[in-house]
Amino acid sequence: MLATLLLARGEVVSDDRLSRLLWGWAPPVTVSAQLYTYVSRLRKILGEDILIDRRPPGYAMAIGNSTVDLIEFEELASAGREALSVKDHEKASTLLRDALARWNGPPLANTTEHLAETEAPCLTEARAAALEHRIAADLALGRHEQITVELTGLVAEFPLRERIRSQLMTALCRSGRQADAIHLYHHGRAALAEELGVDPGEELQATYRALLDGSLVRLPQGPATAHAVSRPAGPSARDNRDTNGAHGVPATLPPDTVDFTGRERELDLLYQALAPDAATADRPRRVLVTGMAGVGKTALAVHAAHRCKRHFPDGQLYADLRAADGTARPTDRVLTHLLRALGLPVDAGAADLDELVGLYRERTGGRRLLVLLDNAAGAAQLGPLLPNTPEPAVLITGRTALPTVAGAHTVVLDPLEDGPALQLLAAAAGPDRIAAAPGAAAVIVEHCAGLPLALRIVGTRIAARPHYAPDRLARRLADPATRLRELHSGDLDVHGALLPSWRALRPEARRALPVLAGLGTRPFPAVRAAALLGLPEGDAELLLEAVADAALLEVSGADECGRPCYLFHPLVRLFALSLPDGWATGEPAGRSPRSVTGG
Repeated sequence: MLATLLLARGEVVSDDRLSRLLWGWAPPVTVSAQLYTYVSRLRKILGEDILIDRRPPGYAMAIGNSTVDLIEFEELASAGREALSVKDHEKASTLLRDALARWNGPPLANTTEHLAETEAPCLTEARAAALEHRIAADLALGRHEQITVELTGLVAEFPLRERIRSQLMTALCRSGRQADAIHLYHHGRAALAEELGVDPGEELQATYRALLDGSLVRLPQGPATAHAVSRPAGPSARDNRDTNGAHGVPATLPPDTVDFTGRERELDLLYQALAPDAATADRPRRVLVTGMAGVGKTALAVHAAHRCKRHFPDGQLYADLRAADGTARPTDRVLTHLLRALGLPVDAGAADLDELVGLYRERTGGRRLLVLLDNAAGAAQLGPLLPNTPEPAVLITGRTALPTVAGAHTVVLDPLEDGPALQLLAAAAGPDRIAAAPGAAAVIVEHCAGLPLALRIVGTRIAARPHYAPDRLARRLADPATRLRELHSGDLDVHGALLPSWRALRPEARRALPVLAGLGTRPFPAVRAAALLGLPEGDAELLLEAVADAALLEVSGADECGRPCYLFHPLVRLFALSLPDGWATGEPAGRSPRSVTGG
């Protein structure tokens, strides 16, 4: 709703258009009431400086002295084009960079598909045109070596955009890579013929002729940049990429789970998204698996990766993006780990991040690799770890959605239903042990609340103690005061798995979590949380959204007034109730979680 009103630039947006952009051709019966509710919420959130007026047949927004990133982008891009037209390349490059800096991820991310389908193509075209103009200015300034990596990624993003391909050919030629430039032209000609049934246009053909006759002259270059990376003597990194047999095919996936069970639908989705498809061969394959801690994201991703191995003959890579304490690993350390797996001996700490990113993308470019990035902490951490050509596929796990991972297929893991949960328990404990105690097994499944980590812990404990009756463990789990303590076995621990999500919250959200857990086991709207926390409803809703983003709350439908409701997973609620006083700002030494006194 907000995006639609902003895009209208102060003009009236009719109720019919709002309805189509929010719900398509199947609006709810209460469409007018819902539009009114959305406007009412926006007015509260945005304050008095932003006016949203009812002007039949719709609504109009006046933003006063506020700014909109799209309008700033358009003004700067226009000024940049004017500077370029008079050959003021330095000014043009600066203005167009400032314009493009207004972009953050794909346009209209997290809006409805109906709005994105209507408006995003024009916005994407405007960004691509601004990129072309900025690159033209940079090429005129002799910055071909600095922009080659970026251009390579843009050609992968816009494979049929001839000007960008022509600009990369120019940059490659001026960097002394004529053979790569020629290959790039022929690859583009084949793509245009296959996708559109046309030959290259005049600009791309002219660039190719200039390449062949030597008129794409190589501009004077400054002193060579010293590399802080230890490279093997002999062939370059690019040559090594093509002769990687000397290093062997990388295969660093963790071992597959022998008794993996359930998740057939999710496995099929992952397989379809990861397996190469001729119809989408020129598009990067990015797949994101999300869900709360302990829901089985890593097990599913590793199992899917092993199942897809035959599609990735150039290797499979794995990197855990979090340290043992749950904090995010530095990106340069992750890149060093991946480059070493790819056969490039990199000295830890000797290279800066930009150089590591360039080496990683050069090393992965064009190769049929599968890269599994486990436990992503956020989009900023992921950006440098994504290859910039469509051949490598990337499978990512994380506790929350990452909308800035452009074009990603997202698979959300929910807790298991009772049937698959019982199968997982039997696989871990032994089918005979579970079949001999069906009543206890049902109680265990109920108290593990579909969380695979909890089920595997209980199954492991039963399997490790042949004389330990499942009935006894079921009775211990039935007591909320001891349930979390029972869900621990060796390195597996439900409480420990949830801690990093809690630590990632802001202090006010950490303080609020035990209070919110007092609302019980049923869904609740922000207004109830606001009354309990002593906050305005808008502030409480923002806090609840932050907790949901950390996968410590679920969004569970809406109440009779159309307000979103939130729900604790039963084990997360017990975790919240177990937090000792004083843990909101740090964990006091020598203290353990308090017992839970209520169910």
